[in-house]
Amino acid sequence: MSLTVMDTPIRYGAISRLLHWGMALLFAWQFTSATAHWLFPDTPFEDFFWGTHYPIGVLLLTLAVLRAMWALANVSRRPPSLSVMAKLGHFALYGLMIAVPTIALIRQYGSGRSLDVFGINLMTGFEGEEITWMTDLGGLLHGELGWTLLALIAGHIVMAILHRQLTHHDVLSRMIR
Repeated sequence: MSLTVMDTPIRYGAISRLLHWGMALLFAWQFTSATAHWLFPDTPFEDFFWGTHYPIGVLLLTLAVLRAMWALANVSRRPPSLSVMAKLGHFALYGLMIAVPTIALIRQYGSGRSLDVFGINLMTGFEGEEITWMTDLGGLLHGELGWTLLALIAGHIVMAILHRQLTHHDVLSRMIR
């Protein structure tokens, strides 16, 4: 097995696989932090995970944008989608991976609070009244779209397994080997 950096029609290259599996681990952490915040408020468990939610969210947004750019750069080399539904599912995943943290950043800015991520000040914050439409947008959509993203991720995993079991299309091997 050779280590190919670029994607090929048979399998994804090393960069695509690194982005895919690295983000999968970060999403597992992120959804654990959201679950801890929702189910175990004011506990050491929540404190441990929730303190990482904002920086991991910014990191995931950055990686999602890089991943989308990499996918576009490799679009003619990538393994083909098996169906229109697979294409639409991936499009929805990419859209939500970018929309969910972007909405959180809009809410953060509208709140007037500063935002420091990994020691870098991304937003200085401001005095005065919050920008209601921004905080309302985040309150209305960030969590709901985040849980929708989790459902799509679960569906993505199930479909990779079902493709192998039912249609003998081993799509998972394209992202592993």
